[in-house]
Amino acid sequence: MNTTLTRVEGLLVGNYQRRSGSWLTGTTVVIAPTGAVAGVDVRGGGPGTRETDALRPENLVPAIHAVCLTGGSAYGLSAADGVMTWCAEAGLGFPVGPGAHEVVPVVPTAVIFDLGRAGRFDHRPDAEFGYRAARAASSAPVRSGTLGAGTGARAGGLKGGLGSAGVELPDGTVVAALVVLNAAGSAVDGRSGLPYQPVPGLRRPDAADRRRLRDALTSVPRTFNTTIGVVATSAALDKASSTKLAQVAHDGLARAVRPSHLLVDGDTVFALATGSGPTGPSPHRERTTWINALLTAGADCFAMACADAVVSARGTSSMASYRDLCPSAFV
Repeated sequence: MNTTLTRVEGLLVGNYQRRSGSWLTGTTVVIAPTGAVAGVDVRGGGPGTRETDALRPENLVPAIHAVCLTGGSAYGLSAADGVMTWCAEAGLGFPVGPGAHEVVPVVPTAVIFDLGRAGRFDHRPDAEFGYRAARAASSAPVRSGTLGAGTGARAGGLKGGLGSAGVELPDGTVVAALVVLNAAGSAVDGRSGLPYQPVPGLRRPDAADRRRLRDALTSVPRTFNTTIGVVATSAALDKASSTKLAQVAHDGLARAVRPSHLLVDGDTVFALATGSGPTGPSPHRERTTWINALLTAGADCFAMACADAVVSARGTSSMASYRDLCPSAFV
């Protein structure tokens, strides 16, 4: 069963990365071919973003067709240009004229800091990365680990990466999250040797592995960071409710990564509602209960996606992964 972001009907995910020689960076794109109602919440002290104001509930744009998550710090915002080009070719965007391709694609974007992590500061995503990631987007289950925007990610002294998780509520509504984990804080508890967010199938590492892990966590290099991601649902939500979903997803981040939302993090979460699933009850009291259950699932999925990212990441020559340091945790 697909338990990743693409479990939400109407969403596609694509990645493009370079991780050879002095390259260690990439881009992840979420495509909504039929559109999705979007929201955003920015909590970190050093964000790098684009087109977030368009998502405010009082503003014009009713829906979007793509979100871009990328490495490269502020330089990486240019990856969105490639996503815009791909969307324009596909006729996806805000209509501004009678022609099928007279559209302006609105591509909200957030970046992580991964500059120089393979030795070359000027090796960073550009428009080609965004175009290739968009072109690669599919409904296949999202692969986790060292790829896409998570290619050069680091999390609290360990290799970070790309993670995803999803659930289905009793009425058939799907909620899922996609995370690029690149945090100043740690997703792993140095005392227990396990992720703060429990991961099924993991066992407590042995004493030798825990010592190696603690050494890695206490020798964290001083750097800039940022965790970014998307939380999505098949439910039909308006922009205000989508914004609330993005806000509550940060609760999942705070549970899974400690600390989070620091001045050196630019933590940003986008929310997407495709409306492909149940519309929920109409009476106010019943609908409030339904949306609260959806919001709770959003926070849970974001936390699980953070844990998935750190557990799935593969180490590089400059960054050891959780798998490298704690092999005894894996049954």
